[in-house]
Amino acid sequence: MTEYTLRPIGRVESTLTDRAEAPRQPDEGAPDAWLVFDGQYAPALDGLTPGADVLLLTWLDRADRDTLTVHPRGDTARPLSGVFATRAPDRPNPIGLHVVHILAIDGTRVHVRNLEALDATPIVDVKPLLTPDR
Repeated sequence: MTEYTLRPIGRVESTLTDRAEAPRQPDEGAPDAWLVFDGQYAPALDGLTPGADVLLLTWLDRADRDTLTVHPRGDTARPLSGVFATRAPDRPNPIGLHVVHILAIDGTRVHVRNLEALDATPIVDVKPLLTPDR
């Protein structure tokens, strides 16, 4: 199979540092965080505005890439399920997908609401969240 190279474009700054204590979903107590982009990507931020919702793709760098099945939400009372049927962070290509709300932008730093990613998580991409009226 062909391999592909991803280059991080920045990193997450968050108060979350311990994976075991991080919320599993943003609405489960995820804190606000900063997306800190490398300076060379400053022009790519043009057009982002406070108040917008965006899709944030991250590389879950502390994930186990050999995991293929999990008990959903870590609950061993639930039957094993393939990781592609879950949002488990451990998976062959640990790409995190987050919908975040932009609170503020300061140069190459973007303040967002409710991000469950750990501190120093690499950022892979940001895309506008398209709604049916767009």
